[in-house]
Amino acid sequence: MQPHEQNALNQPLDGLWVKFLPLTEDRVDHLESAAAACAANRLSSEEQQAAAAAAHKLAGVLGTFGLAEGTALARELEVLYSGQSSPDPALGARLVSIADQLRSIVQNRK
Repeated sequence: MQPHEQNALNQPLDGLWVKFLPLTEDRVDHLESAAAACAANRLSSEEQQAAAAAAHKLAGVLGTFGLAEGTALARELEVLYSGQSSPDPALGARLVSIADQLRSIVQNRK
């Protein structure tokens, strides 16, 4: 692909990124809150399910914008939240770390 063709594709994607950035940041906020709640052994099953759903949606959005590392991390969160029958505080540090990495990826895409 020629540089001008790549630039022509990037402009609409950049516009979509700006449009969906608030929703993307809300999902990261939710994942950060869920991770903190899990680490404190205060994550309800409803919050856990909502975190799994937020991670699933975030994985798709980040993939659309070519953020493969973010997609992989969000999928990991989705699996971790979906696979738990009850919150596991031992996973709290890992969940917090992944959420922090996702925040960094989203902020650096701006």
